[in-house]
Amino acid sequence: MFKRRIIETIKEIAGLQEIELETPEIETFGDYSTNVAMVLAKKGGKNPPEVAKNLVELLQKSSQLGKIVSKIEVAGPGFINFWLSEEALFQNLKEISDKKEKYGTNEEGAGKTVVIDYSSPNIAKRFGIGQLRSTVIGQALYNLYKSLGYKVIGDNHLGDWGTQFGTLLYQIESKKLDPAKLSINELEDLYVEFNKEAEGNEKLWDEARAYFKKLESGDSKAKEVWQKVVEISMQEFDKIYDLLGVKIDYAHGESFYGDKMPEVIEELRAKGLTKKSEGAEIVEFPQMPPAMVIKSDGTTTYFTRDLATIKYRIATWNPDLFIYEVGSDQILHFRQVFACAKLLGWNDKMHYEHVAHGLIRFSSGKMSTREGKTIKLEEVLDEAVQRAWNIIEKSETGRGLSKEEREKVADSVGIGAIKYFDLIHHPQSDILFDWDKIFILEGNSAPYLQYTVARTNSVLAKAKTVNSQKSSVSLNPEELAVLRALIRFPDVIHMAANNFSPNLLANYLFELAQKYNNFYAHHRILPTNSERTKGEALSVNQHRIMLTKATGQVLKNGLGILGIDTPERM
Repeated sequence: MFKRRIIETIKEIAGLQEIELETPEIETFGDYSTNVAMVLAKKGGKNPPEVAKNLVELLQKSSQLGKIVSKIEVAGPGFINFWLSEEALFQNLKEISDKKEKYGTNEEGAGKTVVIDYSSPNIAKRFGIGQLRSTVIGQALYNLYKSLGYKVIGDNHLGDWGTQFGTLLYQIESKKLDPAKLSINELEDLYVEFNKEAEGNEKLWDEARAYFKKLESGDSKAKEVWQKVVEISMQEFDKIYDLLGVKIDYAHGESFYGDKMPEVIEELRAKGLTKKSEGAEIVEFPQMPPAMVIKSDGTTTYFTRDLATIKYRIATWNPDLFIYEVGSDQILHFRQVFACAKLLGWNDKMHYEHVAHGLIRFSSGKMSTREGKTIKLEEVLDEAVQRAWNIIEKSETGRGLSKEEREKVADSVGIGAIKYFDLIHHPQSDILFDWDKIFILEGNSAPYLQYTVARTNSVLAKAKTVNSQKSSVSLNPEELAVLRALIRFPDVIHMAANNFSPNLLANYLFELAQKYNNFYAHHRILPTNSERTKGEALSVNQHRIMLTKATGQVLKNGLGILGIDTPERM
């Protein structure tokens, strides 16, 4: 609201169409800062500080900024810094109060569609903790874009096709197993066992490839076994999604595109994009290794299936933006897929983005399904809930909760702690899993933020009424710090979405909670009995209650976007 008014005023005075107005990292540089003077100075061959000084004089005379900006100054080599007025900060409190859970949202993406490909576990394998990143980052991106008015479509691109299914079919057939009686754990154990036996044994791999070719050719028995494996796996995955509170719009696995690949292959050939190479069919790129379309045995590849996926998504949803939340080991693969889609001329106006997440590591090293070194996500989530329960049992506030309430809070805190620990990291970074950091109660963790929300709820319950009238008293530095943080929330949502970085939102929420808790520690919020008797409650304390309500609302809104519950009490 205020940012837009400042931008429009600068545009009018400076005569520029594009203006960058950023939030300075150092609070003493104001609420907003722009380099417009340096841009103008470069164009006109003038001195930046001098141009900035002239612009400030004109801006200070603007009737548009009179009530919302209290100070404008030149800094450094020609930056112009703006400080919002207390009146503007209080107007924002009223906006938060009016909009409630809608505060921070807007319609900038109205009329646009984004498809997000995320989670995508492999069938017949345990849902390991390594799959957590794609699931929670993808869901956070989904929620971010939805809050900006986009039509958002989530697609769970299940790994249910490929040579690995040939290995399972071989194991099940050669051991004469009944697939209906196998658990997800037993299926993964069969996969691990095959990989150990097949080390240096090319004949076994030939068997696996032959079984997959049967499956891809439509062999009824192979298809029946495969279908049972898919059903067993989906039951397991749905349990995990339920625990995480994640719902994905579609679950189109790789197999879904089986009948759609021939058309893509023919289009590639018709446009002269493929060539034969050692019995296989490939697509070559100027500055990348070639990608295989069809293997020498006639079966398809990930590359072929991902092209068919894009073609289907364009025909079905015609998105403006594709987001693939997939591990960083697939960077080259997606560069090839996106480059090929462009060569095919599939809507050049679309933007393709691979949000490549890093690994979750343990002190014992990297996980590997093939080697049997995986950690089940369900076990980690169960442990997290138990640790949350232990914290609640020991806390003073937890004693007032019923057993049912404590169980609900333990679920919210435990699951939230795991999700938030992932989301505070930049998607590209690797994570070293650390229980102590996940449940730290005085630092950057979900329990800390959830407790802060519970604290605001407690204050409001005691206050009973909240009046949105502006306070007549002067604001102290701690109050101003919270007010200035609150006004940044809509900008942070925009920034987190545009940079595909939910960690920007997570870090903002932590900073806001810190500022509020610092204010809470230094100042009394609720009026004393004496103040209530004298009718002084409004002038002395009401603005602090308003500030508390707004902080709780913004924390709830932000954590909601990250997919994290906020218990009423803790």
